[in-house]
Amino acid sequence: MNCSNTNLLLSTCLKLESGFRYKLLGNWHKHHKSDFRYFNECTSTYTRLFHSSYTLGQAQKDGITVLPSPQEVTIILRKNEFNKEFTSGSVKSYDSNQLASNDPIEDTRSEAQCKMTPGLLLGVFDGHGGPACAQVLSKRLLNYVAASLLPLDILRKYVHENPRENLIETYNDRVEIIEDLKLVYENSFKQYLIELIDLPRDGVDVRSSLEQAILKLDNDLSREVVEPYKVTGDIDPKTLSVALSGAVACVSHIDGPHLYVANVGDCNAVLGTMNEDNAWIAKKITKEHNSENFDELKRIWNEHPESERKTVIRRDRLLGELAPLRSMGDFRYKWPVELLKNIAVPMVGQNAIPPNYRTPPYLTAKPDIYYHRLTPKDKFLIIASDGLWDMMTPLQSVKLVGEHMKGKVFFNPLKLPRKNIQLGDINELLLHRKESLKSKPKDRNAATHLIRHAIGGTEYGVDHSRLAHLLSLSPDVSRMFRDDMTVTVVYFDSEFLRQCPA
Repeated sequence: MNCSNTNLLLSTCLKLESGFRYKLLGNWHKHHKSDFRYFNECTSTYTRLFHSSYTLGQAQKDGITVLPSPQEVTIILRKNEFNKEFTSGSVKSYDSNQLASNDPIEDTRSEAQCKMTPGLLLGVFDGHGGPACAQVLSKRLLNYVAASLLPLDILRKYVHENPRENLIETYNDRVEIIEDLKLVYENSFKQYLIELIDLPRDGVDVRSSLEQAILKLDNDLSREVVEPYKVTGDIDPKTLSVALSGAVACVSHIDGPHLYVANVGDCNAVLGTMNEDNAWIAKKITKEHNSENFDELKRIWNEHPESERKTVIRRDRLLGELAPLRSMGDFRYKWPVELLKNIAVPMVGQNAIPPNYRTPPYLTAKPDIYYHRLTPKDKFLIIASDGLWDMMTPLQSVKLVGEHMKGKVFFNPLKLPRKNIQLGDINELLLHRKESLKSKPKDRNAATHLIRHAIGGTEYGVDHSRLAHLLSLSPDVSRMFRDDMTVTVVYFDSEFLRQCPA
């Protein structure tokens, strides 16, 4: 993009309130080859301006752009929100929501209860190069994890007696896989179950089960393209599109006080904890696999010859192209050159082979696994794609959810704390409730609350004008200001955790 094109793009901009700091975000920012310092130089005089092309939620009246009203903004924000409550275990409930910037959205999420073993699974997947890989992960990965967690005797019984029974109970499952791919995926999963039976192991370990499931599914994404090609010479464009697109993943397994988080890429999980002084603490559980993680840079440098030191990481990206330094899919950075020439190049062109591609693989799907033993002071867990973390810090997000917890009680009718309460005590209760109503949040769903503040938040609260403008941008422009956002907030039962043995 040159300066003249940038100026043309921004020539129909509207002025935004001073103090607004926009970021070049989204798929275009994260994965495009361009040098974004150059783009910033071109637009340095326009940092308070942005495009206001006509989109859904925006209207023209007498030549003046009319932004969506507060009610219309709320409808947009709440479109994908979901809540699930539980009656037992350490998780009381969770809230989730998604807001697209790309069209179609490249983020996905999935949540499920293991049916044959204890534990709740929750995953957030941030796709790039299209939504295909992230959508497939959301449908398949939790099944692979649930299978890996089965003790050997239960696994054998399951495979021999009832292999069609679902291993997980999913919630809010909105993604549908096309029929011909379903058969491919079912066959891969059956093969994985057989491999698990033959795998030597001593009991079940959640940490190794998470890693094994992620690596196995990533391997299957490749095999489902390569094996048919080797047998028949045919290339299925559907399985190839999944393999060449990619996604980062953050998956948690919660069983009583035991919290495990597996992370591949740059999503994050943050724990909201209350200290002795009733102040909120943000415990960032995960570490991003990107160029800001020096351990990741050293790992990649050490895996390739010294002669590639200047090319393996360029402009803070893998081979100058990919921002996350670990991901699932993305076999453009994993397959041998000859395989790329035979499979990828005929379908997508010579650009299928990245520049300076000399000693593959350059990319791994191996996750980092984190463990935390929950205590009564741990109140909630936030799992989110980097669309949220680009806009706010872990501590800001934890404080917002903490304030939301306090305020959302006022969505429920007033309940007297005991029978035979005196009128004076009732009056005190009502006065306190009236004062506290000032902190009542606009949204019942905490994930929506976070997204609203991420987009429209200022130091003085949420600014409707900013929020309405950013929600009204067309997708091609929106990606320059914000990324897709997917947020899941998991609430813990403090009383349950208090009763768990140390």
